[in-house]
Amino acid sequence: MSEKPAPHHRIPNRPYASATILLLTGLFFLIGGLRLLQLGGSPYYAVSSLPLLASAVMLFRRRPSGYLLYAVFLAGTAIWAWAEAGPAFWPLFARLGAPLFLAAGMALPWLWRRFGARRLAVGTVLVLLLGAMTWTVTMRLPNPDDGSMPPVAQAASDWATYGGDLGASRFSTLGQIDGANVGRLERAWVYRTGDLPGPNDAQTAWTFETTPLQVGNRLFLCTAHTQVHAIDATTGRRLWMYDPKVSYGWSPLKACRGVAYYATADNQAGSGECRQRIFSPVVDGGLQALDAVSGRPCSGFGEGGRVDLKKGLGRVRPGYYFTTSAPLVVGDKVIVGANVMDGAEVGEPSGVIRAFDAVSGKLAWAWDLGAGDRAAINGADPQAGDYARGTPNSWAPLTADAQNNLLFVPLGNPTPDFFGGGRKPVMEQFGSALVALDTRTGQLRWRFQTIHHDLWDQDLPAQPSLVDFPMGSATVPALVQPTKRGELFVLDRLTGKPLTRVEERPAPGGAVPGDFTAPTQPYSVGMPSLVGPRLTEASAWGMTPIDQLVCRIKYRQLRYEGPLTPPSTQGTISYPGSAGVVSWGGVTIDRQRGILIVNTSHTPFKTTLIPRAKANAMGLSRAPNSTGAGQASRGSPETKSGAEAGLPQVGTPYAAQAVPFLSPLFVPCIQPPWGRISAIDLKTRKILWQHPFGTSSDTGPLGMKVGLPLPIGVFNTGGSVALSSGIFFIAAAQDRYLRAYESATGRELWRSRLPAGGQATPMTYYSPASKRQYVVVAAGGHAGMGTQVGDYVIAYRLP
Repeated sequence: MSEKPAPHHRIPNRPYASATILLLTGLFFLIGGLRLLQLGGSPYYAVSSLPLLASAVMLFRRRPSGYLLYAVFLAGTAIWAWAEAGPAFWPLFARLGAPLFLAAGMALPWLWRRFGARRLAVGTVLVLLLGAMTWTVTMRLPNPDDGSMPPVAQAASDWATYGGDLGASRFSTLGQIDGANVGRLERAWVYRTGDLPGPNDAQTAWTFETTPLQVGNRLFLCTAHTQVHAIDATTGRRLWMYDPKVSYGWSPLKACRGVAYYATADNQAGSGECRQRIFSPVVDGGLQALDAVSGRPCSGFGEGGRVDLKKGLGRVRPGYYFTTSAPLVVGDKVIVGANVMDGAEVGEPSGVIRAFDAVSGKLAWAWDLGAGDRAAINGADPQAGDYARGTPNSWAPLTADAQNNLLFVPLGNPTPDFFGGGRKPVMEQFGSALVALDTRTGQLRWRFQTIHHDLWDQDLPAQPSLVDFPMGSATVPALVQPTKRGELFVLDRLTGKPLTRVEERPAPGGAVPGDFTAPTQPYSVGMPSLVGPRLTEASAWGMTPIDQLVCRIKYRQLRYEGPLTPPSTQGTISYPGSAGVVSWGGVTIDRQRGILIVNTSHTPFKTTLIPRAKANAMGLSRAPNSTGAGQASRGSPETKSGAEAGLPQVGTPYAAQAVPFLSPLFVPCIQPPWGRISAIDLKTRKILWQHPFGTSSDTGPLGMKVGLPLPIGVFNTGGSVALSSGIFFIAAAQDRYLRAYESATGRELWRSRLPAGGQATPMTYYSPASKRQYVVVAAGGHAGMGTQVGDYVIAYRLP
């Protein structure tokens, strides 16, 4: 009698959870992969759905072949991932991380039976400890210290100008803190301003970006509501505080990056008050002067200590005109630009640049593009509507060369940003240009345009930094202008002529009807580019293969023909995006070593033009009267509230949307790092080093702060300060740390956890009272970036 055939071998456990995950993933890969193929994309997802689905079916039937089929999928994925991404960690993580994690979950029951619970637990702990030790060695570098207190390297001057000096080098001759002892830094004091967001402040509008000034033993700073504080530099004790107590109105951004200091030539003025004074912006569009000793308004300046900057502008809607950057004092004049609302309407308030007498507040000159080269006003008060509307403005800090009577003004765009049809010829010449004006008269000395017919909101976001630029065996008085595009233009500051090669390259065409594109755009090929390679489908990224597939489909659906692809009704990938590669923090010049230091962010944006009829139906038919999410959404890739927002661009055929290009998990659809820090040798004009900047400690998918300090490189805004000892300090990143790096190598030497986001540029000074050098940073956060909001000013010194 013949034997009965043996039943098929079955898996003893019930792997239905794994089977369900594989089934859902396989279906998503099949549907999404076919769509990607239809758009001309990679066949990987459609092909790999087959072993996934087959594996799911076998596992539901409890057949061991389900594991074998998944192993086939895993092997094929590994080969594809390596072929497409190479050995880079984060691209491989996106492709292989989730599949390997699922494989580990499948293997867990077998490991449990093979080794037992106790051995498995011990092995897991040992692996985790080994990983933690490796992490500690790579992330926390040793701080050698001989225990001595070195003297100050050189006699130090006050930090009396935003940027450290009129040339914005952000370099200090102090060197008591160096690479050997920086690990011993401790908090000297913590000051609380008491200025926090109120009920009338929009959720994404709040920032605390101030860099204090130091004069003698006093620090001076401003807050988001343009309060001005004076602090004892040694103890951190409040000396006085002035609150302008004005209506904040509708201000799309609460920010004050700094104040300015002025002392009269004989240190006397009028009856003796305000011999030293502090100039500060007022959030509703004013410029105020305060006595540096008492904090009282300087009664002889303007009207009761204040000049109304809206005078002469004509109609100004609430929140359409305000100053966020520090004024600049050059000689006996205080000079200001302003922030003009983005994307609201044609003919917004003028971007006029003005200089006022630092004692009386009388208008000295105004540079008004609408009047051609007219500059001198001879002290006459302008009448309402004197200044031409819709001209490019300068919201970034200004820079000056006092010896040569030159003021350098980085300009933005004519309004609005994303549609350029109908711009006047003079606007076309000066949009997104750097101009040099005579500090005495306001007359134009030269201009250099960094982008032609700007349709991408690529305005100049940062002040240029002056440098004696090495050219062979000599040096030339120069400046470096960083841009949102990640281009660094090096210009002769006396003539505006490029000192390194600038090349006009063909640019993508095909603007919407009624607009046009420039046939070529300037690239600073004589200096390293900070933007990185052109985007491809393979560089689309996600935390998992699923959201990476979504990013790939989006990439194929949107228009992208490389940098400066014109905005479109289809939707265009703008990379760099309108938040910029370099932001208002600018660059730092280590003058002693000839090194340029710069931190950058790397997030594409999705820019869409909305035809007027559709825009009207969306409610984008008029200039806004409350905080626009579209304005706020430009601050950070972490901002999600602007996804459905729009910029009305009233007076043009199109409204616009400009939002970060994000995956369904709200992380950028581009592989990390999303933030970098770099150093460039000014002599060789090559990158000395470049590293990811910041960790994922305070960010994560879906806006969650997962607390994992992965060195992924994150969005950042703010600048750095360099010391003569060869180190520099920077906060800026989304994780809440102040860091010290070695300038020559980029080696991280020290970090300190901040109680709130450090989206501000640090500064440094020496206190004779304590015989210590201090490093100070504002830690108050940036709501649009999702960092912790606060009101802290923190000083560090050696013990």
